[in-house]
Amino acid sequence: MNRKTVNAVIILGVISVISILLVQIVWIKQTSSMQEVNIAIQEKEDSLNIIHFSEQTNIALRNVLEDISTVKGDSSDLYGAVKQINTNYFSVDINEELHPYYLENLLKREFYNQNVHQNFQYGIYDCFTDSIVFGNLIRYTEEDQFTQSSNSLTSITSETMKWKKDGHYFTVYFPNIDPELNKADETNAYSPYMFVFIIGALVLGFFGYTVTVILKQKKLSEVKTDFINNMTHELKTPISTIGLSSEMILRSSTEEHEKVYKYASIIFKENKRLENQVERVLNVAKLDKNKITLAKEEFNIHELLDEVKDNFDLSQNGKGLNISLNKNAELDSIKVDPVHISNLVYNLIDNAIKYCDKEPDIKITTTSDKRFFYIVFDDNGIGIKRDDLKMIFDKFYRVPRGNLHDVKGFGLGLYYVKLIIEEHDGTIQVKSTLGKGTTFSVRLPI
Repeated sequence: MNRKTVNAVIILGVISVISILLVQIVWIKQTSSMQEVNIAIQEKEDSLNIIHFSEQTNIALRNVLEDISTVKGDSSDLYGAVKQINTNYFSVDINEELHPYYLENLLKREFYNQNVHQNFQYGIYDCFTDSIVFGNLIRYTEEDQFTQSSNSLTSITSETMKWKKDGHYFTVYFPNIDPELNKADETNAYSPYMFVFIIGALVLGFFGYTVTVILKQKKLSEVKTDFINNMTHELKTPISTIGLSSEMILRSSTEEHEKVYKYASIIFKENKRLENQVERVLNVAKLDKNKITLAKEEFNIHELLDEVKDNFDLSQNGKGLNISLNKNAELDSIKVDPVHISNLVYNLIDNAIKYCDKEPDIKITTTSDKRFFYIVFDDNGIGIKRDDLKMIFDKFYRVPRGNLHDVKGFGLGLYYVKLIIEEHDGTIQVKSTLGKGTTFSVRLPI
């Protein structure tokens, strides 16, 4: 997947997410508008119903009061005697004592005549005796109209009833009428846009994760392609050399023993080089599958460093390589796997030599304390960019150098080094300055 394809996928994904969010917002806006209209209509209907209920109830209670006044022979002004305390709570002032049964029959009749078909409960206050008489809950049904509830527990009184201590009056309470109907509904605590935000965040999170996976896969693909190119180059050179040497042997005469020996030596060395390259790849593959078991034993690190220095000095044949050893560690023998630790040291020194554009100058310093053994490798190589430092221990990763293949390798050396150190419960750190050199610090537990 090339860069243009990745960019196209990201752009199309962003457009799709934005389109989905816009559609959701428009849909929610339209739904909210319709809901607001429906709520307004419902509030208006409820308000009209409450107004109608209040008017009909006032008329019924006024008629009841007129009936009571007519029986008592009282011709006083009845204006203001009926008071609406709340939407479902009414109070009526009277001048004389009133029998509960008589009041109940009058209320039933007038409520029925005025189409006030609601359950109700009444109460009478008598200031002479300073007592309150409550009637049972009167239920309304289509079959029986107004009847007393047979269950005394269903007798209900309003929590908002406040009884004054002067005069005679009775109250009527309608428990099925919501006193809050004439008030505006509270807005929903959960805005629909909050859900859009949550869904959008989830979609964006998933999309971001997908893009990250795509970019990682693209990077992995590039690393694998680079590995294949490097492997082809690495194997191509010794194969060509072996082929050419074999051809020269076939063309040489039997008398040219020295030349035959020389070409045979080249074939042997190149074949050994191929074997080492294949073995390195196989070792890393085995290590990934946890198939390598460390054979730890007491091993002298200083002796190893002396041997490595002699081998590199000999192989370079005086070509300007300088390896200096500062063996400052008091304890030079630790329990490690000799084979893998030797490979580790060879790999780090080999990298210092390969990635140097001048005469290599490598300083190896050892120190120790009660818990750890430290080995520090300093070189004067080309250095590593900061962006590449965090990836140099990744499998197959090599610092990009364009189409140049002047440095041989598969990008497995430092990966192998890090795995071996971690298998020994150690750590490795790297610091580098571009153009000046690199420092690798290895810490192994004693």
